[in-house]
Amino acid sequence: MTAFLLYYIFMLNNGEKLGAFIVPTGIGASIGGYAGDASCYAKKFAKISNLIVNPNVVNAGCFSGISENMLYVEGYSIDEFFKGNINLLPSEHNKIGIVFDKAIPQDVLQIHINTVNAVKCVYGIDIASYEVTDENVGVVFNIEDSGISTGYVENPNTLLKASQKLLEKGCEAVALVCLFDEPENDNPDYSKGIGVDPVGGVEAILSHYISKELNIPCAHSPAFRDYQISSEIVDARAASEYITPTFLPCILIGLDRAPKLSGYEGISVENLDYLVMPYDALGCVPVFEALKRNIPVFAVKENVTALNITPDKINSSIIVVPNYSACFDFIMKINTNY
Repeated sequence: MTAFLLYYIFMLNNGEKLGAFIVPTGIGASIGGYAGDASCYAKKFAKISNLIVNPNVVNAGCFSGISENMLYVEGYSIDEFFKGNINLLPSEHNKIGIVFDKAIPQDVLQIHINTVNAVKCVYGIDIASYEVTDENVGVVFNIEDSGISTGYVENPNTLLKASQKLLEKGCEAVALVCLFDEPENDNPDYSKGIGVDPVGGVEAILSHYISKELNIPCAHSPAFRDYQISSEIVDARAASEYITPTFLPCILIGLDRAPKLSGYEGISVENLDYLVMPYDALGCVPVFEALKRNIPVFAVKENVTALNITPDKINSSIIVVPNYSACFDFIMKINTNY
């Protein structure tokens, strides 16, 4: 084990707590459904415990809400962790590779390359290489009648081939950048803080696919043909997406410290002390697996989504709290080691 992993195991064995703070992507969460707007809530929990977060919680365009105590894990790998199929190996300074969609126009690609170089210069992140896919990826997204963001990928295999090339070059984590059509027509009220992020659902599909196939940390950032910065005043929760031509920095910052995935060593679900979820988004693997393992599950009423899967439909043992502050206080009280 690395010294960094041993440090984490030492903390867990000496009373440090491990939590999970999850806001699923593409379900219109009132907190965490926009751009990094759940970060300030998660940071509070990360001050009292090590904290597993999905990228949706902390990604914010050119900003990132990640802190040192956070473990940045995308959705498919989070499910596998909760099932007990993988462990998390805390890591620092992963060697990152980037896959760019062939469909990205040259001028947009060059802006992303400038962004990569800026992130390397400012943060010292090890971005080792990039690959352009052999074919267009073909991302299609839409919002269902239920209000859920979803979509599909026409040519996922070209993403996989490019990602495999990066692994052969020694990369340990992969950032995906695919070309998206402009999403405003799918939800014109998103900038006002209403409804669902139109691209969130299909972004999760992209990262889930590569994580599943290659068992590596992965995250996705969309690229758009129009990279002009808007002067429109928008809802604060969406603002970080309106002041930058590329959303790549946040996923590179997250992947830099993303834990590696292992089948036999590292932090396991047995080390987990609690799970925090939006109130009506409880029909997912982490919730069911946590309940099965007697891990406390907190449902936060102030965070509502387009779903309607509430505690009364799942399990009476789920702890309902009015807001994240009350949840934080509850966890502080029940854990005397804090």
